[in-house]
Amino acid sequence: MTDPLHISLHRTAKYFMDSGRVQTTEEAMDLLKSFGLTIAVGPEIQTSQAAQVALLTLVNLARRTFLAGVEIVGLADTPVLTGLALETSLAHAVSNLGGRIASHARSDWPVAVIGSVEMQTPRARAWRVTWQGWRAGVVPVRDGWAMNDDVVMPLAPALASAVCAAEVFAFHAGDHTLAGKRASGLSLWRPGSDWTEADETEPALAFLPSRLWLIGLGNLGQAYSWLLACLPYPPGGLELVLQDFDRLALSNDSTSILTNLDVLGGMKTRRGAEWLEARGFTTYLEERRFGAWTQRQADEPAVALCGVDNATARAALEDAGFDLVFESGLGAGPQSFRNFAMHTFPGPHRASELWPTTLSVETPDVSHMPAYANLKDKGVDACGLAQLASRTVGVPFVGLVAATLVISELLRRLNGGASYEVIAGSTNCLEDIEVCFGTPKVYEFAFCRAAS
Repeated sequence: MTDPLHISLHRTAKYFMDSGRVQTTEEAMDLLKSFGLTIAVGPEIQTSQAAQVALLTLVNLARRTFLAGVEIVGLADTPVLTGLALETSLAHAVSNLGGRIASHARSDWPVAVIGSVEMQTPRARAWRVTWQGWRAGVVPVRDGWAMNDDVVMPLAPALASAVCAAEVFAFHAGDHTLAGKRASGLSLWRPGSDWTEADETEPALAFLPSRLWLIGLGNLGQAYSWLLACLPYPPGGLELVLQDFDRLALSNDSTSILTNLDVLGGMKTRRGAEWLEARGFTTYLEERRFGAWTQRQADEPAVALCGVDNATARAALEDAGFDLVFESGLGAGPQSFRNFAMHTFPGPHRASELWPTTLSVETPDVSHMPAYANLKDKGVDACGLAQLASRTVGVPFVGLVAATLVISELLRRLNGGASYEVIAGSTNCLEDIEVCFGTPKVYEFAFCRAAS
């Protein structure tokens, strides 16, 4: 039996349907199948853990959105240096994530460069994926500069890859004239500042959170998990409660970076637990909805990371007994799916004020777009069309950018940095990040020392 479209359709294809750019679902998928990416890696990939994090993250994100394929050139057989992958061979790890090893770059595909790769500027766009300290982003290769690519902050190379995927998508989609012509990035130490300027106050990580509760194991929750695995935890250094009630559907493969076709139908919590436990973390499962009935017990993690798109669940975040909550959310419609926001609770406003349960959420009406009329002509009933129209547009790279802001908020507070109550922006214009500073407070919850 074929799954209904609202749980099987590629969430990025919905962008082209909801914006009216295509006439059919098949045309939307064909458009995605014309999107490809070449990743060129330099010799640093053999010795740099950060470069490998950047490569694995970019392959993972790109294969879900650029359906023509992701090809890697310059990758010699080399051992894996990061816990993100369990394989011993990096080439094998890349292949398992959906990348293809190639001998040369295609002339008609955009190129992402990791490391010191000498290349002529191709006809297509080319970006250098770069990071330094807590800052990361991409720079057009033709601009001729890059950062030091050091490893002070292990989330930086993952962030750089997410920014790269965002720029490549905008280039392919043709919906931002500056894609491929500009440097784009952000600072995780000082969000909203100029990410290209050196900041001597950025510290090396000394402390990491050791007990957390993850609410939601979809796009954002899986991105949290991926980023936590980038951090230098000692053995047994992190315990996680994973809460979700849902199962993995085909549409999750297009947005959620721990999902693949082999795990569809399984509980999201169990997939998360399997992946995290294989990397040395301890997990406990809570397989029911989060809401006003949820109550944390005294011996359970006091800090929660929320990544759900349900207003009723969000409104209850401050009533579950957590001492500190970090919440992130993503935009939904064709005009806002690149948007992200992070909120911290307690904060200037209560969660119930931001997401009042008495307020109905109005989503853009896209049912009149040609692709939906075509589905109706093919016999899809009104209920099926309404369910499909209500689903959000989704891309994995926006979720990962939002997740880096949440995890880095924890890390800043643990390592002497500023606290933020709100951070909001769009991957289309990272230079316009909006922030609201919080009251400086000591992080007084469970933590451990970072492994050396």
